[in-house]
Amino acid sequence: MAKILYVEDDPNLGFVTKDNLEEEGFEIVHFSDGKEAWKFFKKEKFDLCLLDVNLPELDGFSLAEKIRTQNSQIPIIFLTAKTLQEDKIAGLKIGGDDYITKPFSIEELVLRIKVFLKRNAVSDSTATTDVFSCGDYEFCFSQQTLKLAEEIQKLTHREAEVLKFLCERKNQITKREEILTAIWGRDDYFLGRSMDVFVTRIRKMLSNDPKIKIENIHGVGFKLNC
Repeated sequence: MAKILYVEDDPNLGFVTKDNLEEEGFEIVHFSDGKEAWKFFKKEKFDLCLLDVNLPELDGFSLAEKIRTQNSQIPIIFLTAKTLQEDKIAGLKIGGDDYITKPFSIEELVLRIKVFLKRNAVSDSTATTDVFSCGDYEFCFSQQTLKLAEEIQKLTHREAEVLKFLCERKNQITKREEILTAIWGRDDYFLGRSMDVFVTRIRKMLSNDPKIKIENIHGVGFKLNC
């Protein structure tokens, strides 16, 4: 049974969502306060986080930043009424993996959760064949690590997925829609902006090897040269 940290300060929405997710077989630990949720997260092990953005004491973005200092791999899905693209991009930049705008359907939420949990299960069961050479870096997908000499960087789940997709197609042009469909499940404008955020973060992680370049092919996609 997957254990999910759910932080939502609306009592009605919190009750309904928790009840429906438990009906789907998930173990839900619900908090209405970001600060209390953080205290509990430090003591317990979770498989996924569902975070509202507008929370008392500690907002969802700040909570996600704290979570990332302790766990770079756990999937984080933001649930919020904010619809501006800038808000969504901000959430991804601080370590979120996905973003669902309220009002949302339980069916969509369950589907998104199951996608992340399934990919984590596949990652956990993958052998050492998921190790890629990228210039002077060694990238291990299942461990979500990027190693250069003795320095090891931890990637988020989605960063690892994007880098793996590019590594499997090194020195080839990869179309944007191929990445979006394979990793996000669909191709649309907002997800394209989301992908750009992750590519930018990956570029920064690989910046200590000048031989590596993730080229942006205008109107087409990306090309990982290494």
